[in-house]
Amino acid sequence: MNTITIALAGNPNSGKTTVFNALTGAHQRTGNWPGVTVERKEGEYQHGETKVNVVDLPGTYGLSAYSIDEKIARDYLVTENPDVVVTIVDASNLERNLYLVIQLLELGQNVVICLNMMDLARKSGMEIDHERLSRLLGVPVVPTVAHKGEGIEQLKKAVLEAAEKGSTDQSSKIINYGKELEEILGEIEKLVSEIEITYPPRFTAIKLLEGDPDIR
Repeated sequence: MNTITIALAGNPNSGKTTVFNALTGAHQRTGNWPGVTVERKEGEYQHGETKVNVVDLPGTYGLSAYSIDEKIARDYLVTENPDVVVTIVDASNLERNLYLVIQLLELGQNVVICLNMMDLARKSGMEIDHERLSRLLGVPVVPTVAHKGEGIEQLKKAVLEAAEKGSTDQSSKIINYGKELEEILGEIEKLVSEIEITYPPRFTAIKLLEGDPDIR
């Protein structure tokens, strides 16, 4: 039996815990992240001949080191390198939630987007072309209503396909920040590429410009 590890990432109140429960059912265990009192939840499920270990990352709006939750999430992704990062996005607050998606892609992660709370989005009159969103971002997008179990099987299938395919590094081509910033980012990327760094060059360059205290 094959075994893969996936991480769940998402903003607070995006329905991440509901997705975690829908995936893992009763196969869960809790503890703390090393050195801190932040709860760490893990679980597992089986899809076909593949056992899937699930790590529920702390809810976070981004991957800067401005909070302990952000630092935990970023450090885990870089050091443990999960096979897939399932990013739970609140479909009714799409713009705000996509910020984390972009950062994950700039970090070079193998992302599957779980477009959750589609019922709330429809109720508010929103129509989301998830196939076009998938083409724009270059990653699978699966609409779900996790608390009803809708889309969960499709999500499991997308996760397995993404794991088999492997990461297609999107870190250098997600967003064009404009001529002036891109020139600056390019220069920084050249400099950091010449030294040993933890993160992808573009992600590092962006975080240096932001003044991220954990990027040195």
